Amino acid sequence: MCGIVGLYLKNPALESQLGSLFEPMLEAMTDRGPDSAGFAIYGDEVAEGWVKLTLQATSEGYDFGALVTALQQKLAAELDWFQNASAIVLKIRAAEAEVRAALAELAPEVRIMSAGRSIEILKGMGLPQEIASRFGLAGMQGSHIIGHTRMATESAVTMEGSHPFSTGADLCLVHNGSLSNHSRLRQNLRREGITFETENDTEVAAGYLTWRLREGDSLKQALDRSLEDLDGFFTFAIGTRNGFAVIRDPIACKPAILAETDDYVAMASEYQALSSLPGIEQAKVWEPAPATLYVWERESA
Repeated sequence: MCGIVGLYLKNPALESQLGSLFEPMLEAMTDRGPDSAGFAIYGDEVAEGWVKLTLQATSEGYDFGALVTALQQKLAAELDWFQNASAIVLKIRAAEAEVRAALAELAPEVRIMSAGRSIEILKGMGLPQEIASRFGLAGMQGSHIIGHTRMATESAVTMEGSHPFSTGADLCLVHNGSLSNHSRLRQNLRREGITFETENDTEVAAGYLTWRLREGDSLKQALDRSLEDLDGFFTFAIGTRNGFAVIRDPIACKPAILAETDDYVAMASEYQALSSLPGIEQAKVWEPAPATLYVWERESA
């Protein structure tokens, strides 16, 4: 079943409250996804020439300090980092490909959740309230955020199988629904060089977007193509460096609701997740139309 929530702040004065505004939205989706949860938050952007990566370990007590020391010795690059529960946010002055190659050599057991200049993806197994508490969601700041609560139906309950899934630099996807052609599409994408870590059909959708963007599509073009190439029922929320997008399949049987005020745009699988937002009583509220792309973005920095 699963639940999706997203919050894009049009008013920069609210950015210090992003986490506290979003936490009750995520927790409101517990009944739709009690086995795992996650979110992608955008903010604390690094300068040009730097890359920010979120790394998560699959085991408790992983020695990230030793990993960072080894990475700094190998790359001889300026870096900064901080730990958040089972994850770290690493900021390093180096090319992303170079950092990825070094991490693959030094710590193949560590998962790269996200990479870019702004994005941080944090996720794990447990109730949404537990995930929010584990990573200190209520105290986080930023410009926008998307999240997901999962009820696993097609693959095992694991940290890796939780949403969001990274689809490229500062780009990620969460999904409510089920793809019927994910097995065949996974095989085709592997031939195109796309790799997968789980059997989750949402990772296939993420891999599809990665491939289309690699082939030169804009995000809009890639999502328009997804309406033709992805069989099944889906609602996608996509996070970008500058905003977020929402799209539903042509049948649109999976629930979704949007709300907009002068201060924010919010999205959820159910209205109850929006009810805690300030000024929701005066918001424009509507159901997104089938096969229609909705995008809210700041101007590119």
